[in-house]
Amino acid sequence: MKRYNLLIVLLLLAFNVATAQKNSPAADFSAIGEAKTKIENTVPLVLEHLKVIADKEGDNSIYTNGKTALGKEYAILQSEFWLYNGNMSNCILNNSSKKAKKCMQYHTQYLRNTFINYNNYISYITKKNGYIGVDSDIKKDFTPSEITKKLGDAYYVASEASQRMKGTQRKEFLEQPKSDDYKLRPYTEVAQ
Repeated sequence: MKRYNLLIVLLLLAFNVATAQKNSPAADFSAIGEAKTKIENTVPLVLEHLKVIADKEGDNSIYTNGKTALGKEYAILQSEFWLYNGNMSNCILNNSSKKAKKCMQYHTQYLRNTFINYNNYISYITKKNGYIGVDSDIKKDFTPSEITKKLGDAYYVASEASQRMKGTQRKEFLEQPKSDDYKLRPYTEVAQ
């Protein structure tokens, strides 16, 4: 009788651990979705600002040139964001936890620098044509350090959660950030 009770307890424990892994906060990569939304929201915001300035100045080239230049910067950020998600998953999948942490720190810092460059470019392009959010009620919700901290934290938690997973479950879990749901939309689509 005692053996059966022990077996039931062990089965319940195994079930609870498996359920906890699936339902853990690391199991969803919502920080990636939030970052994606914040990045994509910068484009129409800046274009709206440039349009207002172009209309005020009576010079449509401000809008046209700004839109083209922003598209180039967005393309750089778009490719870097996609690479970041793949690199972070590979860091976790292919390394021990200590090496994975260093690898993730490197890629997070690199992405942060890319975000800072993008943010500085937005500031430059809007400063040149009237500060964004100063003359109007347009406000930008894009803070590179905050976004990369949330992304880094999500991946660190995912790394710890994946250490408890085995084989294909671990690989499937780490393939989630590489899905098309977390890709930034093309500039032509976002800019409309």
